[in-house]
Amino acid sequence: MFLFSAKLLAAGGEFTDEPRERDFAYPSWFKQSFLNLPDDLSVAVASGKKGIAVYFGQKHCAYCEALMKTISTKPDINKYFRDNYDVIPLDIWGNREVKLLNGDVLDEREYSVLEDTNFTPSLLFYNEEGKLIFKMRGYYKPYRFRAMLIYMVEGFYQQETFREYMDRADAAPKFDLADLNEHDLFSKFMPILDRRFNSAQKPLAVIFEQSNCHACDQFHTTPLNDEKNLKLLNDFEIHQLDIDSDTPLITPSGDKINAQQWANNLDINYYPSMVFFDELGKEVIRIDSLVKLYRLRGVLQYIVTGGYKRFPTYQRWRRYSSEQR
Repeated sequence: MFLFSAKLLAAGGEFTDEPRERDFAYPSWFKQSFLNLPDDLSVAVASGKKGIAVYFGQKHCAYCEALMKTISTKPDINKYFRDNYDVIPLDIWGNREVKLLNGDVLDEREYSVLEDTNFTPSLLFYNEEGKLIFKMRGYYKPYRFRAMLIYMVEGFYQQETFREYMDRADAAPKFDLADLNEHDLFSKFMPILDRRFNSAQKPLAVIFEQSNCHACDQFHTTPLNDEKNLKLLNDFEIHQLDIDSDTPLITPSGDKINAQQWANNLDINYYPSMVFFDELGKEVIRIDSLVKLYRLRGVLQYIVTGGYKRFPTYQRWRRYSSEQR
């Protein structure tokens, strides 16, 4: 078993996220499946693999294209992924029938809604027993994608969360917590977020960050300071939390805990993560993967316009909105 240093591997994965005009191809070794997942799992295990990975993607997706580039241009990732998992690609807009591991049969679109694949690419990883052990919702940079594979293949998932694994892998001593990036729109008050009894005036956005976080710095540089995004963010109550802190708070459901405990309860394993709640305190959607300018803008519009009340996923709303233009 081995760990890695995120600091040594943090480069790479840069791209812009506007929709692509051109299409892109899957790696040739992705499985041409009859979409019978129990059979696919049996074949994978019989060939000595750790399980199967179900890939949800779509055409014109910049993040999907970036993941395919990672797989095709990083030989170590390509080999490690291929050697340990059979990958079954699905289209979130497709109508092919898929037999799930529990025996249910759904088409690709229904399956994507069932699994809340709000962001593409998404990957569901199942182990030899057919247990879902990890869900990647969105794009990870190469160093994190590599770490995720190691976390599963080497069995670390059986003893610790992915966040614990990542923190331990890059465990620099912390004597004092460095300051997080500031923002004028972030609330300066103690986070009393209880929304059980009185409907709030605005939806709630909670941003979980960590000090000395390069991805957090990038998030503040462009997506969070874009003029159009700033206008949309004015319609939210926004709180920033350090996932390593003991800052006391009251959650939307009324629990009195600290920031670190709440992050653990929500299974936050990526930073920065944004978790959105409606005026009544119900979680609407979360972004726990790399987010750039256009994706963040879309999610903010999805919430501000009330699209989440009418559509089962962000992707359904996004397609409807694009067709109305």
